[in-house]
Amino acid sequence: MKPPGRWLAAGLLVLAACSPSTDIRDIVENPRKYADRTVTVRGEVQDTFGLGAIKFFTVSDNTGSLRVSTDRPLPRQGERIRVTGQVKEAFSLGTQTSVVLVEEKPAK
Repeated sequence: MKPPGRWLAAGLLVLAACSPSTDIRDIVENPRKYADRTVTVRGEVQDTFGLGAIKFFTVSDNTGSLRVSTDRPLPRQGERIRVTGQVKEAFSLGTQTSVVLVEEKPAK
C-alpha cells in the first residue's frame, strides 16, 4: 500500500482554496467585532497605490470595498483575488471608523 502523502497534500490544497471568506460589508459595518482578527476576503481589485514601501489596494466584493495594505507586489486592477490578513482600525472620527486589512506575509 502506497503512503497517502500525495493525496493528503492535494486534499489540503483543495481545502485551503475553499476556505470561507468574510463579506466586506460585515467588516466595514462591524469594525470593532473584527478588530485585530484574521479574516479572508475575496473580490476584485479596484485601484492600487504605491509609494516606496507603502503599498495599498482596494478590493471589492458584491457587498462593499476595503483597503488592503501589502508588502507584496501590487495586484493588477480588475484582478480577482483572495486576501488574508488582520483587520486594523485606520482612523476613527466621531461615529466614523475606517478599517484596513493588513495582508499576512506569505509563509516561506
